Amino acid sequence: MNYKKTTLGLLVWLTALTSCSKTENDFSHPIVENELETRLIQLYGSLNELQFPDGSALEEIPADPKNAITPEKVFLGKFLFHETGISLNPKKAEGTNTFSCASCHQARAGFQSGLKQGIGEGGVGFGTFGEGRAMSPIYTDSTVDVQPIRSPSILNTAYQDVMLWNGQFGATKTNEGTEGSWTVGTPKESNALGYEGLETQAIAGMDVHRLKCDPEMILSGPYKSLFDKAFPNIPTDSRYTKIYAGLAIAAFERTVLANQAPFQRWLRGMESALTEEEKQGALIFFGKGECYLCHSGPGLNGMAFHALGMNDFEENQVLGLVDEATKKGRGGFTNDPADNYKFKTPTLYNLKQVHFLGHGGSFSSIEEVIRYKNLAKSQNTNVPDERISDLFHPLNLEENEIAQLTAFIENGLYDNNLARYVPESLPTGNCFPDADEKASQDLGCK
Repeated sequence: MNYKKTTLGLLVWLTALTSCSKTENDFSHPIVENELETRLIQLYGSLNELQFPDGSALEEIPADPKNAITPEKVFLGKFLFHETGISLNPKKAEGTNTFSCASCHQARAGFQSGLKQGIGEGGVGFGTFGEGRAMSPIYTDSTVDVQPIRSPSILNTAYQDVMLWNGQFGATKTNEGTEGSWTVGTPKESNALGYEGLETQAIAGMDVHRLKCDPEMILSGPYKSLFDKAFPNIPTDSRYTKIYAGLAIAAFERTVLANQAPFQRWLRGMESALTEEEKQGALIFFGKGECYLCHSGPGLNGMAFHALGMNDFEENQVLGLVDEATKKGRGGFTNDPADNYKFKTPTLYNLKQVHFLGHGGSFSSIEEVIRYKNLAKSQNTNVPDERISDLFHPLNLEENEIAQLTAFIENGLYDNNLARYVPESLPTGNCFPDADEKASQDLGCK
């Protein structure tokens, strides 16, 4: 327990009780402060259980046993994640050197896409936070690299052992026993390498998203020395490959934590980091609102899959068609009917600037999602009632409680300095996260 915080709160409370000049509102601070702290300790045993490590404490960040997090790997991975110079395997020559991992995971959008559907190769423009990206007129639905589902954030993913909404990437823990679904000849085959989700996704994503890191590219450019420093114990005949590029990217992604958000600062003892409304919202989050039942741990995400009846991309989606396997969520990967329409629990940090929420982008604001869960009426008619999670039921939140819960998630969980995870420039000198002519103009990059 944070005894210093508790003692201070009690002193403030006693002072308020003995002052005739205090108003009713003055009593709210210590009472809410202590009630919230008591509730969190009741649920987790300690406030520490919800805290992110400091950015420099790499040893405290959850890591894949086969991919230790080192400063050298993180340094390399940070560049590769944003590097447009590795987009060397496009379907159209015009796409060369124009996109990166960050095309669909921008810091300005909470490391999600600023679009309803993220676009890698075949996109043009950027806007302010990725919302201005559109499909190039020279591409078609069959040649553009577009996401058939909302691009999940990489933020706080160190606390998830499988990746994507259906959890198809990752060979251990949650995915133990799913070996029959690691289809040979598909990206899921990368699970056979034995890594956790972030590492597997980063490696598989090199091919899926038409990126290329091979000896020819690495040895002829500015990245050789960075690979040498990041992987000094790997023989040089296998060091300069997509495997180690993916491992470096995953190491970087694990360090991308919203540890400067107001709630995180409050957990570390800064009582003024949260407003009174946000503290009330936190009490609802960890109480009546039942949010904590799914959104758990420091990342307020989770490894369980739930069917909440949210819509998929609608018929008038931006690009492409959504296949049936994608619509079935976890079931589309495991082929178990009991998993149909279940999707992984995402983080709730840094959603304020995201205008497409839910796996199908069917909500435009945090408040809209809260109202949906409060009412608990499925919006997707294709999801049978018997598949809907038992946790999806009316919450009976009042209007002021909805406002308080919205304030906590929107502002209390918002880290306003994610730019610290973005390099000032790339070793290649390329524009990023996108480098087509229109995006370069939007980003003020030449």
